[in-house]
This record gives sequence, C-alpha cells and structure tokens, in this order.
Amino acid sequence: MVSEAVTPSRTAWAPVAALGLAMLVVTSEMTIAAVTLPGIGRDLAVSPSATAWVLLAYALPMAALAIPAGRWADGADVRAAFALSMTGIAVASVLVGLAPAFWLVVVGRLLQGAAGALIVAVYMPIITTSVPREQRGRAIGVVITIMTVGAMAGVPFGGLVADAWGWRAVFLVKLPVVAAVLLVGMRSIRRIPHRGLPLPGVELVREAVLLGGAVAVLLLAFDLVAGQPLAAAALVVAAVALAVWWSRLATSRPVLGLVRSPAYGATLVSLLAVSFTGGLVAFLLPYFVADVLRGGPDLTGVALLFFVGAMAPISAAAGALADRFGNRVMAVLGSAVSVVAMVLMLTLDADAGLADMAWRLVVLGVGAALYNPAVNAAMLAAAPAGSEGLAGGTGMTVRTIAMTVAPAASALAWTAAGGGVTGFRAGVVVIAVAAAVGTAVLLVPVRRP
Repeated sequence: MVSEAVTPSRTAWAPVAALGLAMLVVTSEMTIAAVTLPGIGRDLAVSPSATAWVLLAYALPMAALAIPAGRWADGADVRAAFALSMTGIAVASVLVGLAPAFWLVVVGRLLQGAAGALIVAVYMPIITTSVPREQRGRAIGVVITIMTVGAMAGVPFGGLVADAWGWRAVFLVKLPVVAAVLLVGMRSIRRIPHRGLPLPGVELVREAVLLGGAVAVLLLAFDLVAGQPLAAAALVVAAVALAVWWSRLATSRPVLGLVRSPAYGATLVSLLAVSFTGGLVAFLLPYFVADVLRGGPDLTGVALLFFVGAMAPISAAAGALADRFGNRVMAVLGSAVSVVAMVLMLTLDADAGLADMAWRLVVLGVGAALYNPAVNAAMLAAAPAGSEGLAGGTGMTVRTIAMTVAPAASALAWTAAGGGVTGFRAGVVVIAVAAAVGTAVLLVPVRRP
C-alpha cells in the first residue's frame, strides 16, 4: 500500500514528463509498426497475412498482462519497475531490429508488449507518488497531450525512417529516446522505500495465465469474427471458461472487488462504452472515404489529423478543469460532446468533402480531450490506496477490449446495412448508442460507503 508519507505536497513535473514520453513510446508501438509490414514481408519472405502478427504479438501481452502486472506493481518500487520496463522495451526493440528470422520478430514484439504492460501498470502509481490529489487531472492531461502529439508525428516519421533506412531502423531509432526517458525517470521518480522488484508468486503466475489467456483469446476471437465466425465463437466460449476459472481463484477477489465498487465500476463501464468511438477511426471513416467518396488513405490520414490536432492542445487544459470542477462532471461533458459528434457524423453523405469530415472530427477530438484525462483521474480517485496499479491495468484492459470490439461491431453494422452511406450510418448509430450509454452511466449518483 502506498502510504501517505510518499504523497507529495506539490507536483513533480519531471516524472510526469518521463511517464508521458514512456507512454508515448508504448502506445506508438501499436501503430507505427504498421509501416514496417511490407518491408518485413519482403525481407523475411513471409506473407502479408503473416505480417499481421507484428501488430498482434504486441497488442496481446499488452492487454493480457495489464491486470496481473498492475497487481504486481502495487507491491513493487515504481521507480525500479519503470526502469525494468524501459530496459525491456530497449532490449526487445534491438531483438526485433536485428532479427534474422520472422519468428524472432514475433518473439521480440511479444517481449515489447509485456514490457509495455509494465509501464501501463506503473502509470497511476507514478502519478500518485508525484502529484497531489488536487492536481492529478492536470498531470494526466499533460501525459495525454504528450502521447497525442507523439501520435500525430509517429506514423509519418516512421514512414520516413522506413523509406530512408529500412524497416529495421523504425524499431531502433527510438533507442536514444528510451535511454533519455530512463535517465530522467531514474533521477526524478520517487522511490518507495523497502520495496524492490518482487518475484511473481505461483498465484500471480496462475492469475496471469488464466486471466491473461481469457483476454488474449477474446481479442483473437474478434480478430476472426468476420472471416471465421465459427472459430471466433469457439474462442469466445474458451475465453469465458478461462475467465470463470480465474474468478474462482482467491487472487481474483481484489480485482472483482474493485470492479464491483460503485465509483470505479461505473467509471469502467463508461470507459468501455465511450471507447467504442474508436470504431469510427479504425473502420468506418476509412471505408466511408474509400467506398463512398472514392478517396485514398491519404484523404483519411489528413482528415484524422483534425481529430488528433483537436485533442492535443485541449487535453492539458481539460485535466486542469477536471481538478477544478470534478472528474465525473468533465467526463460527462466529454462523453456528451462525443455523442453529439457521432450524431453529426450521420449527416455525412456521398457529396461530403474534406472540410465536412474535418470539422466533425474536430468536435469528436474535443470530446475525447475532455473525456480521457477526467475518466483516468476518476478511476485513480476511485481506487483504494495501494491498488493504483491494479486500477490502471484494469482500465487498460477494458480500453483495449473496447478498441478491438468496436471495429468488429462497426464492420458487422456496415455489412448488415449493405455498406455505402447506409452502412456508414448504421455503424455510427451503434457507436453513438454505446457512447450515450457511457454518458448515462456517469450520471447515476454514486453512493459513498
């Protein structure tokens, strides 16, 4: 348990900046690696479908290990855990960048994902030990701003690096950044006395296998739902069986207790529902541009810059507003703006141009900027002292599941409605309803014990 003795009286911005850059490295790996797939396929003689494992091998351990890693981090020294994670990312990046065979690329990406899960696990504990309670929304907003700005430049930068020096350089070019982040983190993150890096016990390993396996199998199921529905259904059954088995373990009680608590549980449901807006970015908008507007990926990319560009400058200010007016108030406002943005998307038709998409995506970006710092701060505020890592890991798992399910649900709605403008609107309705549910959940008063 994190004692009050380590709670700071004022914000230490150096560890917040280090955390933001570390989260940037971790989250950008989910997308920037996409530019390497053609080069990997060509140089290592693997099919385009096989190269998809470069992305999947990173996402699976990130989602599967987030909760067990969070429980482990709650008993560890966060500075040492931060150092372990960044060192693991560096070593795994070298392995991927120098891999002579495709299977080593996949192994390296699995290790990158596992190391990334540790950063997610120490995210909220570092905020707790570096920022007083009344400024945590602002600090989280700063972290999100750093991540968002990095996301804007990450993929184009990765493309330039791949064109100039090849796909291997994309995994190696970030090593100086990782080294700098590690140095700043080691100098600024407050060490928790009498803690080190405890070895995971048998119970924690069992929990990681069962719960992590359930999450990983569920994500694989949604990856197969369009092409192999029977296999996807079988995987869902297997995921449920593993989850039920895990729920009977004694080690599941802290997680289940946290999720069942009214304040945290409501925030988690809201996060799951509002994160469905990712289905617009990941599926509906690219297909609308390609099939309805007859545009290319460049048009989609330019349009999405307006979404990301609206998020970046607003997130830090939104975090400060959450500190002033309340996390739930700002989360409700942000999710409501997101619902309005989705409703506005329903008015897009075959005559739409870049400007028509751009201003609607700006509205969606504003909603995301208002919502994300507030909902993360709300989860942290609802977590009992000493369970901040668990709270962050649970939130990451739920967000990842939502970001996987949302494109699949959008694709089903698109296909069922016959594609085109009708299919786009059907998918938007699904997302809008989910976001509205996420807003409504936060409006229900929470009884304090």
